[in-house]
Amino acid sequence: MAAINQTSSQPPSFLLLGMVGLEDLHSWISIPFCLMYITALLGNFTLLFVIVAERSLHTPMYLFLAMLAVADLVLSSSTVPKALSIFWSLSKEMTFHACLTQMFFTHLSFIAESTILLAMAIDRYVAICNPLRYAMVFTHSVVARIGLAAIARSFCVMFPTIFLLRRLPFCGHNVMPHTYCEHMGIARLACADISVNIWYGFATTLLSPGVDIVLIGVSYALILRAVFRLSSKAAQLKAVGTCSSHVCVILIFYTPAFFSFFTHRFGHKVPHHVHILLANLYVILPPMLNPIVYTMKNKLIREKVSQVLLRTRQVW
Repeated sequence: MAAINQTSSQPPSFLLLGMVGLEDLHSWISIPFCLMYITALLGNFTLLFVIVAERSLHTPMYLFLAMLAVADLVLSSSTVPKALSIFWSLSKEMTFHACLTQMFFTHLSFIAESTILLAMAIDRYVAICNPLRYAMVFTHSVVARIGLAAIARSFCVMFPTIFLLRRLPFCGHNVMPHTYCEHMGIARLACADISVNIWYGFATTLLSPGVDIVLIGVSYALILRAVFRLSSKAAQLKAVGTCSSHVCVILIFYTPAFFSFFTHRFGHKVPHHVHILLANLYVILPPMLNPIVYTMKNKLIREKVSQVLLRTRQVW
């Protein structure tokens, strides 16, 4: 009977309000969001197409980049379309199960992207510090296993949150001041103790992206040490140039995400609409900027993208 009552207390749908306090500006806010999303779609699909089409790019570094593009597409497409529909007052409702699904894929793609960035840092470490072993370590089968491990790790971290949320009674609370469903946003609507959800969310943040950023930092510290030991200035500049695009992407990805995480938990004096804005930035900013950064910083990708665009123009 208790189980039946708990199930019945789950709302049939949630009402997402968007950026509470900035409702009058929703139409204007939607313009940059829409442009950023279109840029993210075009950039990541172009990058994927170029890497798949060009055999010369079927190397570990570019295969990781293709995985990153897929994660970016899932991350942005899980959240931005619904946010735009809220800004345009098309649909503000989302069923309970659709909300859990959105939450699952949003967090899954974020953790997967963090894992891929760690793999890319290790890839650069081996390429610069142990170049003779690189081809032996990063074979195509190893790269494929790393991709599968990123998905498996994300799934294992996020799957329990579905049950942690389904066990909660909501007592009719279904109004969410957000543009998309995320774990703690849903949990805070419950009319029961959510300590388990809070601690699980905190632990998974520290043990997945938190550990990743520490290991990435260690990898780049070792890379810098190896680079400064090189006798040739040209070799030093080449090594730094190889890593610079990856460092930019890491900063773009983790800075808004961790800023959002810490202000959400500790910044109680920060206005709520600022929390929501930060939460939206970390799901749209990296997917938009990552392809731009890699295209601008990587000469080979820049040349291949230019060739593809030239062929497309000739066809049309």
